Amino acid sequence: MKHIISNYIPDTALPNVLKLLEHENLTVLIKKERKTRHGDYRKLPNGKHQITVNGSLNKYRFLITLVHEVAHLEAYKTYGKTIKPHGIEWKMTFQYLMLPFLNPEVFPSEILPILANHFKNPKASSDTDVQLAYALKQFDANTNKTFIFEIPLQSTFKIYNGKVFRKLKKRRTRFECVEVSTGKIYLFNANAEVTVINN
Repeated sequence: MKHIISNYIPDTALPNVLKLLEHENLTVLIKKERKTRHGDYRKLPNGKHQITVNGSLNKYRFLITLVHEVAHLEAYKTYGKTIKPHGIEWKMTFQYLMLPFLNPEVFPSEILPILANHFKNPKASSDTDVQLAYALKQFDANTNKTFIFEIPLQSTFKIYNGKVFRKLKKRRTRFECVEVSTGKIYLFNANAEVTVINN
């Protein structure tokens, strides 16, 4: 486990991560990229626990996701199975577990203040925090994807499933877009990743 996990996280985070993973009945699996989630936690029917994390994530997002999922396990063990998945118990546990990592030896200075702000009230997904998602994206391997808020109005783009849209206008926090083939209107978060289609 030590050898495998060290390939996916910042080197300086490894000792604390290994402590977090010291559970007899815990398995951590590295998965291929999943478009709808970065990771997940589940209690298996045999009583063991399983965490999965996408191996395609950059090392900072991977670390945050891994700790996010460990927080589910710890909250479950501490507070029981009746708690809400991303309720106050999980939030407090996530904040506590992330604390040792929130320092300049682990995260770059351009991410740290944004992370500190995020962890005042962590969300179910770091993707819903547009500022944090954008800061983390700067460390991704080069892709041809961009955030929807970065492209001009009336731009045509496609998403992960191949559907094609045109960006119409901004609402309060999201963008109204029309699906080209059906004319249906959809709302996209500002940090939705899209591939621009050159007209």
